[in-house]
Amino acid sequence: MKLRLICVGQKMSDWVSTGYNDYARRMPPELPLELTEIAMAHRGKNPDIPRLMQRESDAILASVAPRDRVIALEVGGRPWSTEKLASHLESWQQDGQDVCFLVGGPDGLADACRQRADQQWSLSPLTLPHPLVRIVLAEQLYRAWSITRNHPYHRA
Repeated sequence: MKLRLICVGQKMSDWVSTGYNDYARRMPPELPLELTEIAMAHRGKNPDIPRLMQRESDAILASVAPRDRVIALEVGGRPWSTEKLASHLESWQQDGQDVCFLVGGPDGLADACRQRADQQWSLSPLTLPHPLVRIVLAEQLYRAWSITRNHPYHRA
């Protein structure tokens, strides 16, 4: 089983890549965390945001396999505690399906992504910069895994 983070945005600042890679490297070989970056549609003067979001959505969904479990990161999704994420992670591992986490660009995800999602998850009621989401998500996945293995990383 693989965990895949599919994000709109490329060429992140070094601090984003460093933070994400630090946690992705910690994941065990049987549960790798992979990053797929989708090019953000160019937003010039007077952009047609719904059309641009649809273009990004099409690229995101092209990266998702038909059998993948899909989790859309949405501010309006259900909030999960870290313990709830750990419970989901154990369940997903038993199912053996790859899990894709979808992170939209600055304007969010288009309806097509939300409709394809098996679940919608809100990391926070705060609006987070989308580059920061990949670091928070990678850390939480590592923390959830550490809970399932009684690893000392999670000391709550």
